[in-house]
Amino acid sequence: MKKLIIVTHPDIKNSKINKRWMEELKRYPEEFTVHSLYEFYPDGQIDIDKEQELVSSHESVILQFPLYWFSSPPLLKKWLDEVLLHDWAYGSKGDKIKDKKFALAISAGIKEEDYTPDGRYKVTVEELTIPFATTFRYTKSDYRPFFAFYGAEDLPEDQTIDQSAVDYLKFARAL
Repeated sequence: MKKLIIVTHPDIKNSKINKRWMEELKRYPEEFTVHSLYEFYPDGQIDIDKEQELVSSHESVILQFPLYWFSSPPLLKKWLDEVLLHDWAYGSKGDKIKDKKFALAISAGIKEEDYTPDGRYKVTVEELTIPFATTFRYTKSDYRPFFAFYGAEDLPEDQTIDQSAVDYLKFARAL
């Protein structure tokens, strides 16, 4: 089965990293379904049944997004709230994502050294993503380590962006 990549970027047209990652994944439609939430739901009205079917029909899911105020973009939070419902994702009858592999692919505008206990923000990306880890543990999913690109604000060279796309493809395939 294919892997589902749920991309949540509020301005994908002007994105350097996430747009390049999407382009790379779309080169392999037999392996990946790339699903952009802001493109499918510009009004923010999520089709819950469609999203649950999409998740169910894939062997693993990667949530791809830029760090947005040290969290995810708001539509991804809304997606989690509305799609991972009681008696579907958790609860006495909710086992639809049990053992399904979930991972994150994150682009961060800030440099990696700023995301350390001694760095500028005194917090790691691992700490910022604890709500995701906890959500997927709570639903008995198989939560995996994340993939990250740091320093997007410094507008890295295209070579660096292209290498990150290659590295991300390897990460996604290994999930």
